[in-house]
Amino acid sequence: MVRRSWRRKLQKLTGLCGREEGLRVKRNCPSFGPEHESDEKKGRGNSVSVQLFPPELVEHIVSFLPVRDAVALGQTCRYFREVCDTEGVWRRICRKLSPYLRKQGSGVRPWKRAAVLNYTKGLYFQAFGGRRRCLSKSVAPLLAHGYRRFLPTKDHIFILDYLGTLFFLKNALVSSTLGQIQWKRACRYVVLCRGAKDFASDPRCDTVYRKYLYVLATREQSGVAGTTSSRACDCVEVFLQSSGQRVFKMMFHHSMSFKQISLLGQETGRVLLLLTEEGKIYSLVVNETQLDQPRSYTVQLALRKMSCCLPHLRVNCMSSNQSSALYITDQGAVYFEVHTPGVYRDLFGTLQAFDPLDQQMPLAVSVPTKVLFCALGYNHFGVVDEFGRVFMQGNNRYGQLGTGDKMDRGEPTLVPYLKRPIALWCGLNHSLVLSQDADFSKELLGCGCGAGGRLPGWPKGSASFVKLHVKVPPCACSLCSTRECLYMLSSHDIEQCSIYQDLPAAWGMDSLEPSLRSRGLQDPAGAAWAYEEYLSQIHSCPTLQDCLEKMKEIVGWMPLMAAQRDFFWKALNILQKTSLGFTPGPSTPES
Repeated sequence: MVRRSWRRKLQKLTGLCGREEGLRVKRNCPSFGPEHESDEKKGRGNSVSVQLFPPELVEHIVSFLPVRDAVALGQTCRYFREVCDTEGVWRRICRKLSPYLRKQGSGVRPWKRAAVLNYTKGLYFQAFGGRRRCLSKSVAPLLAHGYRRFLPTKDHIFILDYLGTLFFLKNALVSSTLGQIQWKRACRYVVLCRGAKDFASDPRCDTVYRKYLYVLATREQSGVAGTTSSRACDCVEVFLQSSGQRVFKMMFHHSMSFKQISLLGQETGRVLLLLTEEGKIYSLVVNETQLDQPRSYTVQLALRKMSCCLPHLRVNCMSSNQSSALYITDQGAVYFEVHTPGVYRDLFGTLQAFDPLDQQMPLAVSVPTKVLFCALGYNHFGVVDEFGRVFMQGNNRYGQLGTGDKMDRGEPTLVPYLKRPIALWCGLNHSLVLSQDADFSKELLGCGCGAGGRLPGWPKGSASFVKLHVKVPPCACSLCSTRECLYMLSSHDIEQCSIYQDLPAAWGMDSLEPSLRSRGLQDPAGAAWAYEEYLSQIHSCPTLQDCLEKMKEIVGWMPLMAAQRDFFWKALNILQKTSLGFTPGPSTPES
């Protein structure tokens, strides 16, 4: 009500227009009698500029606007852009959004960044089972300063904010009609710990195995005996995901500073991978079956072979699952570490270089350009390079690579119709991509196995990336999929700029299907030749259903706008249902 009253006062006092010099306020009140018409005409030119108002008054009025309206007002003219971009306005807005946030000192525009982070934060989910197939939102902790990372476990969800506070969101569980327990929503939350840098749990896709939560944090440790000084040391704390109780703690020397933690292996021999600020990787082994026993023991921290054999390389980030690990250096090179022969065969198509006695030996992956980030599944993975191109490699039995077929790939294969993704996620036998269109609207694409509703709108799955029937939040930045739910994290950081570069013109043919790269679609002759090849592929299909499936695949390869691609996919779905005897709508005499 306070915001509405101030907005009405602002509308009554000021006459706003889009021109910079046209911001005027009438000095006299409008007259109602005919005898005052001449005075009113004379007083029309007697106006004063809004710029003559005290800046403190204008900033105070603008601070009562919501974030969306404040941003929109700042786009009207230069004057309001300067007013709406001041730290005083955003400090008042931020304190209304997050009353517990007392100070903010990170970034070039700290208060504006903090306000936008807290305004756009949210955790959304869509359950695969049941009748409700809509996107819902969980509870938002008031103490959270934006959302940086999240991880769903068997019963609950953990969220890390930008201040290093780890929140424990407790879920409300309901029974479905089939007797299965389904996740409904996060109904309440508690603060699990502060000073957290990163956290991880069992790397398997099934959340049933995620019993413990490993948190990399910074703690104050007392100094030498007899002194009162203390110093910050990194540690790993282990919590039970069911109750949030801490069961184990490991302290490291104060000279070692870590920034990321990942897990590898099974419960009896859980390997903790720790990445230092200098780009070195250390590891230690923990037996999870003995963590709940009240005893203390010492674990040995050792340098990983990736850092021993290649000491000149600086690892920037890493990812792992139960049987392999992937490392990305600061130069964009990719190295793999595989521990089982089955996964090695799925990833590389051969066992020629696999050594069961030396499983830590890193293997270089041949990606032609610098890699920025990756996603690692059980037996397939994807990487995104500096030009926004997506490369997939590994097992393709269900079409989880999105290449349009079900042939395994032993080398990174370009998926040409995916451009500049926001997030990439690889599951057990399907993959998801969060992309953004030219109008800044976002959509979720998926490929692979569609059983269990994991690809909403495509129950039979797809060998190409298709648009899923999911309403994506406008500020979604990351995603995760489990057996029961699809999760999307929303949080916008204004300090993050575009990480992609423009693709050189000479590399334009990489946007085509691999079988059609010899000719380009840039010139009319190359486009005509490519379309002839598409028609020949459709003509070789034996049945009408195969023709429609091939046409869906070709529409995904063609350089179309998102709205056009969606229209063709929906039209082909209608034709496919009609050919099977299902009428899409009520029939008419003319039809």
